[in-house]
This record gives sequence, structure tokens and C-alpha cells, in this order.
Amino acid sequence: MNKWLKAILNIVILVISIVLICTQQKNVGPAGLGLMVLGLAGILFLLYNYNKQYTK
Repeated sequence: MNKWLKAILNIVILVISIVLICTQQKNVGPAGLGLMVLGLAGILFLLYNYNKQYTK
């Protein structure tokens, strides 16, 4: 995959994850919590991909 395409895709995932966390913070209930966890999973996925190159 192209280097620029990866960077743009990572930025899009980061922005979507942050928006999910920030907008669902005021919603109380399982739906809001589920979307916040989905946003957290997106950020953790980005961290995993970043750190993958430095392990081994």
C-alpha cells in the first residue's frame, strides 16, 4: 500500500475514533458505551499498527 494512502487512512480512522468517543460521552446507556468502546478500539488498532514495526 502506498505510504501516503496509509497516512491518510490512519488520520481518518483517528478522527472517526475521537469523534465517536467525544460525541457519545454524553449519552448514557449501552449504545453510547458501545460506540465509545468502538472508538477506543480504533485508537488501539492505530497504536498496534504503529508499534508493530518496532517489535521483534
